[in-house]
Amino acid sequence: MNLDAFSFVSTLNKEQKTYLIDNLKPINIPSGNILFYQGDICHDILLLTSGEVRLYIQAEATDEITLYTLKVGEQCIINTASTLSNTQAISSAITQTDITGYLLNEEVVKKLMHQNDDYQKYIFSLYTIRMGSLATLIEDIKFRRLDERILKWLQAQGTSNIIIKHEELANILGSSRVVISRTLKELEHKQKVKLSRGSIEVLS
Repeated sequence: MNLDAFSFVSTLNKEQKTYLIDNLKPINIPSGNILFYQGDICHDILLLTSGEVRLYIQAEATDEITLYTLKVGEQCIINTASTLSNTQAISSAITQTDITGYLLNEEVVKKLMHQNDDYQKYIFSLYTIRMGSLATLIEDIKFRRLDERILKWLQAQGTSNIIIKHEELANILGSSRVVISRTLKELEHKQKVKLSRGSIEVLS
Protein backbone atom coordinates (compact mmCIF):
# COMPACT_ATOMS: atom_id res chain seq x y z
CA MET A 1 0.00 0.00 0.00
CA ASN A 2 1.73 3.14 -1.27
CA LEU A 3 1.26 5.80 1.42
CA ASP A 4 4.90 6.90 1.82
CA ALA A 5 4.30 10.02 -0.28
CA PHE A 6 1.93 11.40 2.38
CA SER A 7 4.00 13.03 5.10
CA PHE A 8 1.31 12.79 7.77
CA VAL A 9 1.15 8.97 7.65
CA SER A 10 4.45 8.58 9.51
CA THR A 11 3.04 10.65 12.40
CA LEU A 12 0.08 8.32 12.97
CA ASN A 13 0.29 5.88 15.83
CA LYS A 14 -0.31 2.19 15.21
CA GLU A 15 -4.03 2.37 15.97
CA GLN A 16 -4.58 5.45 13.80
CA LYS A 17 -2.63 3.98 10.88
CA THR A 18 -4.61 0.74 11.07
CA TYR A 19 -7.84 2.73 11.13
CA LEU A 20 -6.69 4.73 8.07
CA ILE A 21 -5.68 1.64 6.08
CA ASP A 22 -8.88 -0.22 6.94
CA ASN A 23 -10.97 2.64 5.56
CA LEU A 24 -9.09 3.43 2.35
CA LYS A 25 -10.97 2.83 -0.89
CA PRO A 26 -8.49 2.24 -3.77
CA ILE A 27 -9.20 3.90 -7.12
CA ASN A 28 -7.64 3.59 -10.57
CA ILE A 29 -9.01 6.07 -13.12
CA PRO A 30 -7.87 6.69 -16.74
CA SER A 31 -6.84 10.07 -18.10
CA GLY A 32 -9.56 12.50 -19.17
CA ASN A 33 -12.20 11.52 -16.59
CA ILE A 34 -14.14 14.06 -14.53
CA LEU A 35 -13.88 13.31 -10.80
CA PHE A 36 -16.40 15.94 -9.78
CA TYR A 37 -18.02 19.01 -11.32
CA GLN A 38 -18.09 22.58 -10.08
CA GLY A 39 -21.22 22.80 -7.94
CA ASP A 40 -21.21 19.14 -6.87
CA ILE A 41 -21.20 18.23 -3.20
CA CYS A 42 -18.37 15.75 -2.68
CA HIS A 43 -18.78 12.75 -0.41
CA ASP A 44 -15.23 11.39 -0.44
CA ILE A 45 -11.76 12.90 -0.24
CA LEU A 46 -8.98 12.00 -2.67
CA LEU A 47 -5.44 11.04 -1.68
CA LEU A 48 -3.37 10.89 -4.90
CA THR A 49 -0.63 8.24 -5.18
CA SER A 50 0.20 8.53 -8.90
CA GLY A 51 -0.67 10.81 -11.81
CA GLU A 52 -2.05 14.35 -11.89
CA VAL A 53 -5.49 15.93 -11.49
CA ARG A 54 -6.35 19.40 -12.82
CA LEU A 55 -8.70 21.62 -10.81
CA TYR A 56 -10.43 24.31 -12.87
CA ILE A 57 -13.32 26.75 -12.84
CA GLN A 58 -15.63 27.57 -15.72
CA ALA A 59 -18.33 30.21 -16.00
CA GLU A 60 -21.22 29.85 -18.42
CA ALA A 61 -20.11 30.09 -22.07
CA THR A 62 -16.55 31.06 -21.10
CA ASP A 63 -13.19 29.36 -21.19
CA GLU A 64 -11.74 27.43 -18.29
CA ILE A 65 -9.21 28.74 -15.79
CA THR A 66 -6.91 26.21 -14.15
CA LEU A 67 -6.63 26.77 -10.40
CA TYR A 68 -3.91 24.23 -9.74
CA THR A 69 -2.75 20.71 -10.48
CA LEU A 70 -2.98 18.07 -7.76
CA LYS A 71 0.28 16.15 -7.41
CA VAL A 72 1.32 12.83 -5.85
CA GLY A 73 1.29 12.90 -2.05
CA GLU A 74 -1.40 15.57 -1.85
CA GLN A 75 -4.94 15.51 -0.55
CA CYS A 76 -7.42 17.43 -2.71
CA ILE A 77 -8.31 20.57 -0.76
CA ILE A 78 -11.35 21.53 -2.83
CA ASN A 79 -13.11 18.23 -2.38
CA THR A 80 -11.95 18.13 1.26
CA ALA A 81 -13.67 21.46 1.87
CA SER A 82 -16.81 20.35 0.03
CA THR A 83 -17.00 17.04 1.89
CA LEU A 84 -16.35 18.36 5.39
CA SER A 85 -18.68 21.36 5.06
CA ASN A 86 -21.33 19.69 2.86
CA THR A 87 -21.10 22.61 0.42
CA GLN A 88 -20.71 22.82 -3.34
CA ALA A 89 -17.24 22.32 -4.81
CA ILE A 90 -15.83 25.59 -6.14
CA SER A 91 -14.25 23.89 -9.15
CA SER A 92 -14.29 20.81 -11.34
CA ALA A 93 -11.57 18.14 -11.30
CA ILE A 94 -10.35 16.12 -14.27
CA THR A 95 -7.61 13.50 -14.49
CA GLN A 96 -4.67 14.85 -16.50
CA THR A 97 -3.12 11.39 -16.66
CA ASP A 98 -4.08 7.92 -15.53
CA ILE A 99 -4.26 8.13 -11.75
CA THR A 100 -4.25 5.86 -8.73
CA GLY A 101 -5.12 6.82 -5.22
CA TYR A 102 -7.48 6.33 -2.33
CA LEU A 103 -10.78 7.80 -1.22
CA LEU A 104 -11.58 8.56 2.41
CA ASN A 105 -15.02 9.40 3.69
CA GLU A 106 -15.91 12.36 5.88
CA GLU A 107 -16.10 10.38 9.12
CA VAL A 108 -12.58 8.97 8.78
CA VAL A 109 -10.99 12.33 7.94
CA LYS A 110 -12.73 14.12 10.82
CA LYS A 111 -11.71 11.42 13.29
CA LEU A 112 -8.06 11.51 12.22
CA MET A 113 -8.00 15.31 12.32
CA HIS A 114 -9.39 15.20 15.87
CA GLN A 115 -6.90 12.56 17.02
CA ASN A 116 -3.73 13.68 15.25
CA ASP A 117 -2.43 17.26 15.29
CA ASP A 118 0.10 16.54 12.53
CA TYR A 119 -2.68 15.49 10.17
CA GLN A 120 -4.43 18.79 10.87
CA LYS A 121 -1.18 20.66 10.16
CA TYR A 122 -0.76 18.69 6.91
CA ILE A 123 -4.21 19.75 5.69
CA PHE A 124 -3.77 23.39 6.70
CA SER A 125 -0.35 23.46 5.00
CA LEU A 126 -2.03 22.38 1.76
CA TYR A 127 -4.55 25.22 2.15
CA THR A 128 -1.65 27.66 2.61
CA ILE A 129 0.11 26.37 -0.52
CA ARG A 130 -3.07 26.58 -2.59
CA MET A 131 -3.90 30.08 -1.37
CA GLY A 132 -0.41 31.14 -2.41
CA SER A 133 -0.78 29.66 -5.89
CA LEU A 134 -4.20 31.27 -6.32
CA ALA A 135 -2.82 34.66 -5.23
CA THR A 136 -0.06 34.27 -7.85
CA LEU A 137 -2.64 33.35 -10.50
CA ILE A 138 -4.74 36.45 -9.72
CA GLU A 139 -1.65 38.66 -9.73
CA ASP A 140 -0.52 37.27 -13.09
CA ILE A 141 -3.94 37.71 -14.70
CA LYS A 142 -4.33 41.26 -13.41
CA PHE A 143 -0.82 42.69 -13.69
CA ARG A 144 1.34 40.63 -16.05
CA ARG A 145 1.16 40.84 -19.85
CA LEU A 146 -0.02 37.66 -21.54
CA ASP A 147 3.15 37.20 -23.60
CA GLU A 148 5.20 37.38 -20.38
CA ARG A 149 2.92 34.86 -18.69
CA ILE A 150 3.17 32.47 -21.65
CA LEU A 151 6.97 32.62 -21.69
CA LYS A 152 7.14 32.27 -17.90
CA TRP A 153 4.98 29.14 -18.01
CA LEU A 154 6.85 27.61 -20.96
CA GLN A 155 10.24 28.24 -19.35
CA ALA A 156 9.06 26.62 -16.11
CA GLN A 157 8.39 23.27 -17.81
CA GLY A 158 12.03 22.16 -17.69
CA THR A 159 12.31 21.39 -21.40
CA SER A 160 12.68 23.50 -24.54
CA ASN A 161 10.03 21.53 -26.44
CA ILE A 162 6.61 21.46 -24.78
CA ILE A 163 3.89 19.17 -26.10
CA ILE A 164 0.68 21.14 -25.61
CA LYS A 165 -2.28 22.40 -27.62
CA HIS A 166 -3.16 26.09 -27.69
CA GLU A 167 -6.53 25.36 -26.07
CA GLU A 168 -4.83 23.55 -23.17
CA LEU A 169 -2.46 26.47 -22.65
CA ALA A 170 -5.41 28.86 -22.73
CA ASN A 171 -7.13 26.86 -19.98
CA ILE A 172 -4.01 26.91 -17.84
CA LEU A 173 -3.48 30.65 -18.20
CA GLY A 174 -7.12 31.72 -18.00
CA SER A 175 -7.37 33.07 -21.55
CA SER A 176 -9.03 32.02 -24.80
CA ARG A 177 -7.55 29.82 -27.50
CA VAL A 178 -7.81 32.62 -30.08
CA VAL A 179 -5.90 35.10 -27.90
CA ILE A 180 -3.27 32.51 -26.97
CA SER A 181 -2.74 31.57 -30.63
CA ARG A 182 -2.39 35.21 -31.64
CA THR A 183 0.07 35.94 -28.85
CA LEU A 184 2.13 32.85 -29.69
CA LYS A 185 2.32 34.00 -33.31
CA GLU A 186 3.65 37.34 -32.06
CA LEU A 187 6.24 35.54 -29.94
CA GLU A 188 7.23 33.44 -32.93
CA HIS A 189 7.67 36.59 -35.01
CA LYS A 190 9.98 37.91 -32.25
CA GLN A 191 11.88 34.59 -32.43
CA LYS A 192 11.03 33.73 -28.82
CA VAL A 193 9.29 30.47 -29.73
CA LYS A 194 8.86 28.14 -32.67
CA LEU A 195 5.39 26.73 -33.24
CA SER A 196 4.65 23.25 -34.54
CA ARG A 197 1.46 21.25 -34.63
CA GLY A 198 0.78 20.19 -31.04
CA SER A 199 4.02 21.60 -29.61
CA ILE A 200 5.87 24.81 -28.76
CA GLU A 201 9.67 25.14 -28.77
CA VAL A 202 11.24 27.79 -26.56
CA LEU A 203 14.08 29.51 -28.44
CA SER A 204 15.39 31.79 -25.72
